[in-house]
Amino acid sequence: MTDLFAFTVDGDRTVLIMNVNPIAPTGGQAFHPDAVYRINVDTDGDQRADVAYSFVFAPPQDGRQTVTVHRATGDEARAHDAAGEEIFTDVPVSFGAEPHPVESGAYRFFAGMRSDPFFADLDGIVQKFQWTGVDWGAGKNVFGLVLEMPSSELGAGPEIGVWGRVSLRQNGQLTSVDRGAHPSLTAYFNAEDVKDAYNAGEPADDWDTYREPWTAVLEHFGGYSPQAAEAALRTVLPDVLRFDRRRPAAYPNGRSLTDDVTSARLSMLTDGKVPTDHIGPHTDLLPGFPYLGTPHPVSAG
Repeated sequence: MTDLFAFTVDGDRTVLIMNVNPIAPTGGQAFHPDAVYRINVDTDGDQRADVAYSFVFAPPQDGRQTVTVHRATGDEARAHDAAGEEIFTDVPVSFGAEPHPVESGAYRFFAGMRSDPFFADLDGIVQKFQWTGVDWGAGKNVFGLVLEMPSSELGAGPEIGVWGRVSLRQNGQLTSVDRGAHPSLTAYFNAEDVKDAYNAGEPADDWDTYREPWTAVLEHFGGYSPQAAEAALRTVLPDVLRFDRRRPAAYPNGRSLTDDVTSARLSMLTDGKVPTDHIGPHTDLLPGFPYLGTPHPVSAG
């Protein structure tokens, strides 16, 4: 899993996007056929899923692959396996330059390779903020899952919480191998030996589990007082992307494809001492569905 986005279009439609397989196709030739990709939505503010969309892929054959999309509610939405109503069945995945979105009722859906919208000077961050001016995400691709629907499908109220999860079936067991909502959290806050536990966890437990160690990270990295660190953490813990759809998406209220989340995270980590990495958003985004840009040519080597 690389990124999660939530925004509205045309006033009364909500778009949810989850990107996976960084540096595609090197990072993955296809969606994993033993995985359950999932977008969870909390509609009542308790940090638990009330609606969930699961994406399950058939094994690829001759460079082709299909996907089935499930919509679950209630108790079924809180399990990690695919459950509920099938709203798309055996839809072809788009591996080429042209997107092939499909519609079912009031839903629109796309799955396939697209241009990565993520932008950041990652080399500059590693070099202790000696900026290179090079956008790591330029020219790279991801596999995108894009779902657009009437906003009413996600509850009667305007406020929702969204997070993604990828689970992998191994030896008959479904194991959560990645989850998250806010960008670049685990890279900065979680040590390697706790990442598996984090990925298997639930957002409803995040504050009690991670408040103390993550407060220590902010105290050490940004010079925060304990009280200021806790206040800053409340914007990202629990790890649920809150979105009040009465207002335009602008991170951390939802997330649009052009929001500068890298600068937001750097500013948070350093208590404003490093406000930006000086890299701007990509300009290859589409004005309409599926919104993600045309994938970049893939080198034969």
